Amino acid sequence: QVQLVESGGGLVQPGRSLRLSCAASGSIFNFNIMGWYRQAPGKERELVASINTLGGTYYGESERGRFSISRDNAKNTMYLHMNSLKPEDTAVYYCKLWQGGFETWGQGTLVTVSS
Repeated sequence: QVQLVESGGGLVQPGRSLRLSCAASGSIFNFNIMGWYRQAPGKERELVASINTLGGTYYGESERGRFSISRDNAKNTMYLHMNSLKPEDTAVYYCKLWQGGFETWGQGTLVTVSS
């Protein structure tokens, strides 16, 4: 069983930066894919970015250039570095892990971008 815990969310002013973390624990395979999703009020959940254990990454088009995903395999932790934040980035950000045909979701962390 896998547990995911997100942290780092909060209230931030437009134009500022924020780093989210997702710590995985439990039975973690050598190869897996971790990803960040977000869900804004009244909208569907969307993929922000993903990264596998080999460092391969994928970004959604709207975040390309402003967001950067990384991970520390030794700590089973994934990060999302968000720069030049906009009010439309306001959402609950969820962490997800895929391995062995299964997926696990975190509880989410709220990011609010407002002056």
